[in-house]
Amino acid sequence: MSEIHLTGQLVCATEEQAEIVRFHLADHIKLTRAEAGCISFVVAQTRDPLVWSVEERFEDQHVFEIHQRRVAGSKWGRVTASIERRYSIQGLSR
Repeated sequence: MSEIHLTGQLVCATEEQAEIVRFHLADHIKLTRAEAGCISFVVAQTRDPLVWSVEERFEDQHVFEIHQRRVAGSKWGRVTASIERRYSIQGLSR
């Protein structure tokens, strides 16, 4: 299986959304980096205070899908569900 590499941006529409990201991001990063199969996970605010750059690497598609399911059911997933994601994913077999 090949490595999965996700790159892109998390784009908030309002300062309220950005505050939600700032409040919950550290815990989300900590939990994701602790996942089996996570090679790297970096989310960093850009010069635009409403935009974060995102770069994720996972060992393979299976662990990436486990990560996606965990995130969808997590507090981070719930509180950021309405925030736009502009992602490109390389390595998926679908």
